Amino acid sequence: MFLTKSISSFGHYCLFIQRVFSKPDKWKIFFSRTIFEITKLGVDSIPLVMIISIFIGAVIAIQMQLNISSPLIPAYSVGLATRDIVLLEFSNSILCLILAGKVGSNIASEIGTMRVTEQIDALEIMGINSSNFLVLPKIVGFVFFMPVLVAFCIATSLFGGFAVALFTDIITVSKYTYGLQALFQEWYVWYGLIKSLFFAFVIASVSSYFGYYVRGGALEVGKASTNAVVTSSIMILLLDVILTKLLLQ
Repeated sequence: MFLTKSISSFGHYCLFIQRVFSKPDKWKIFFSRTIFEITKLGVDSIPLVMIISIFIGAVIAIQMQLNISSPLIPAYSVGLATRDIVLLEFSNSILCLILAGKVGSNIASEIGTMRVTEQIDALEIMGINSSNFLVLPKIVGFVFFMPVLVAFCIATSLFGGFAVALFTDIITVSKYTYGLQALFQEWYVWYGLIKSLFFAFVIASVSSYFGYYVRGGALEVGKASTNAVVTSSIMILLLDVILTKLLLQ
């Protein structure tokens, strides 16, 4: 029963995406709405990303130093490990799990409210492809701005570790900065950016899908928002395993 329902929902989602990625009726309106969504979904998320990243970077540096106490392991390993953890996982996978809660719930509740208040029905009566008009700018805007959020996350996370080295005696600044530069692999940066684009698409499209097909009232909008966050998180973790296998093998 669960498997059948899941397959049916996935097929329904694919048909929804097909409608979303049709040619916009008016490109000028599409671009103006995309810029608006970039501001609402992307730019407004920067403060949250920076605050969380600073503390996570600091915690990673502290925990790495506390667990690497062997004299056989060089002290700069703290900076190296902090950098690789941030580049490989936190700046893309964990960040997108956090954004699924903020951005995903926002999208699902917004579109769900439009559905229950019959605004989407009004667009359909006017002959407008409502899924394309409402959803495509959200997907394009969020995917387009996601690399910027990843860049902010990387920078502020590494700064959080630097702050630990600067204001405590856990590790010296010189050893931490040397560790950040040691054995650097440029592909790790591209790897994180590629994963984040897939995750951003999942967050925006899945949340829009749950919001678009809400039936009922305010209670159902809340349930759709919750389902959107849960499903997006599961899909992100599943994609994380697949992309890691494909990109790092």
